[in-house]
Amino acid sequence: MYNEKVIEEFRNPKNVGELENANAVGQVGNATCGDIMKIFMVIEDNIIKDVSFQTFGCTAAIATSSVATEMIKGKTVDEALKITNAQVVEELGGLPAQKLHCSVLAEEAIKAAVNDYLQNYKAKQA
Repeated sequence: MYNEKVIEEFRNPKNVGELENANAVGQVGNATCGDIMKIFMVIEDNIIKDVSFQTFGCTAAIATSSVATEMIKGKTVDEALKITNAQVVEELGGLPAQKLHCSVLAEEAIKAAVNDYLQNYKAKQA
């Protein structure tokens, strides 16, 4: 069902856990399957300096969370907002059709965290 890259990311996910000094947090969920994804970011000078995640879900949900955090680390906020679920799937080498919604969660969690930063943290600095 899953390719080797997906299995590897599931077994050895990167950036797992909560960042206590995060200034951007996004949480999204899928009511149909029950997956919940939470992404934490440390953003400095418009650059994502650090990122982590906590995901409750299936193999694909954890793998897409891991890959998505790797894809945005070191990127600008604008670059992170341009990451699509299709790019996450491509980075994983594909997902079964019935698991594509997990990549959508990753994209939505990134956007939710960036929006949190823009609305709360950055707004307070202005």
